[in-house]
Amino acid sequence: MNKQELVDQIADGASISKKDAEAALSSLLESVKSAVSRGEKVTIPGFGAWSRTDRQARVGRNPRTGEPVQIAASKGVKFTAGANFKSAVN
Repeated sequence: MNKQELVDQIADGASISKKDAEAALSSLLESVKSAVSRGEKVTIPGFGAWSRTDRQARVGRNPRTGEPVQIAASKGVKFTAGANFKSAVN
């Protein structure tokens, strides 16, 4: 499913226009992105939670040459599915 198909389903399920559904979805995604980038955890009970992870700098290896390569520290995003989501998938 792509974003437009999701917008269509939201519009049908909530009986709102596609324009309003797209605005609501965009607002949700921006809110989650903004909160996680600030280091906050975003939780939707029954669905899941997003959180920021910090990766330390480390030494990797070039698979072609075998030479050590320095990998810089970075931040990532972790999503943990909620119990209802997991049970729906299984």
